Amino acid sequence: MQRTLPPPLAPFAPSVFDPTPFLMRRAALLRAMHKHGRGVAIIPTSRETLRNRDTHHPFRFDSNFWYLTGFEEPDAVLVLLISDTPQSLLFCREKNVERELWEGFRFGPDAAREQFAFDGAFPLESLDAVISEHLTGVRTLWHSIGIDADWDARVGRWLEHARNQSRAGKQPPTMIADWRALVEPMRRHKDAGELRLMQRAADIAANAHSRAMRACQPGGYEYQLDAELQYAFLQAGGHPPSYPSIIAGGANACVLHYTANNQPLRDGDLVLIDAGCEVSGYASDITRTFPVNGRFSAVQREVYEITLAAQIAAIDAAKPGVAFHAPHDAALRVLTQGMIDLGLCQGSVDGVIESGDFRRYYMHRTSHWLGLDVHDAGPYHEDDEWVCLQAGMTLTIEPGFYVRAADDIPSALHNIGVRIEDDVVITDTGCRVMTGDAPKTVDAIEQWMGAI
Repeated sequence: MQRTLPPPLAPFAPSVFDPTPFLMRRAALLRAMHKHGRGVAIIPTSRETLRNRDTHHPFRFDSNFWYLTGFEEPDAVLVLLISDTPQSLLFCREKNVERELWEGFRFGPDAAREQFAFDGAFPLESLDAVISEHLTGVRTLWHSIGIDADWDARVGRWLEHARNQSRAGKQPPTMIADWRALVEPMRRHKDAGELRLMQRAADIAANAHSRAMRACQPGGYEYQLDAELQYAFLQAGGHPPSYPSIIAGGANACVLHYTANNQPLRDGDLVLIDAGCEVSGYASDITRTFPVNGRFSAVQREVYEITLAAQIAAIDAAKPGVAFHAPHDAALRVLTQGMIDLGLCQGSVDGVIESGDFRRYYMHRTSHWLGLDVHDAGPYHEDDEWVCLQAGMTLTIEPGFYVRAADDIPSALHNIGVRIEDDVVITDTGCRVMTGDAPKTVDAIEQWMGAI
């Protein structure tokens, strides 16, 4: 049966850059840092990385740096001077018309200062001199320790230089603190602009999943479904993928991070697709599982319905004021009861959970933060307690049920892997599913694929 593919979404039109949200974030960070006394913070973006020979990997900015600046060029550094009159300084590549002929537009310090509303902007080569000038007479040096050995060594040299000036009566920093401890909790709460971008990424990804679902045919290959996803992402402006796409047919669906995507799709198997895209850096993350031939078998339907019920229970549990783990706990109880009903686990729900026997079939958690990173920044525990969900937080809801072939498992259940994942934003009263346009119920999937 030849299925007609759904039309792609209209292309994404980025809005005119507004520095206001980035200014507000920097101001909030400077206020939080000022509580620790005078200081200097060094926040670099990513470097261009060599792929092979003279070819680079596609550049992607550091999420924390971009969250505070909106600046997308490589090899840039944000420096915050923390005092009663705080300043935000950018260090970036100089304007170079000749290099632009080969590599494209560069802002350069002067244009970057004006466009992105920094207090000052300087050539990258002047960073050492400026840091050396400002690093004495402050209490705290803010640095993301342990991310990059080269940056750790460079910061160490700056500190040693400052300490060597103590004989001249200049006081070096007495504390080193990690700015991520302040920035990453800020990122858990999304403002209206961030949520608009995330909803667009969700819409593009939902359309892509729908397209792949309808394109699926027995005898095709996993990578052909990947091609449908990539087309829908790129055509609508959802680029790049927010993580390597998983297209896992049959037993491959029981491999949580399967990315080979090169096997044939067999009649009678399920296929699991876990894929999302970025829009202006913000990620979507959707998983759908469906039959290659468009119709669930009786046992596939049973496992699928258990997983869907678990996801619905988790979505219902995702609301403001509850602990982050509440959706996981709700999903786990439904999944465990399903495992007992299928004869895969024995005993009561509480007993199976306490023993951990469920982990043979469900070995990951139900949610993670979502935003500029697909596994977004921000702690899940604070002061030894789970973080409570609040309006504006975004997370995934993704229970799974994976039954690998084994001698003690009925053959009808062998190699059935199901995961159902949606992106949600916590609201004042509950949560809103952002990715609901991708078919999810058994009837909706079979109807969409043309089986009914």
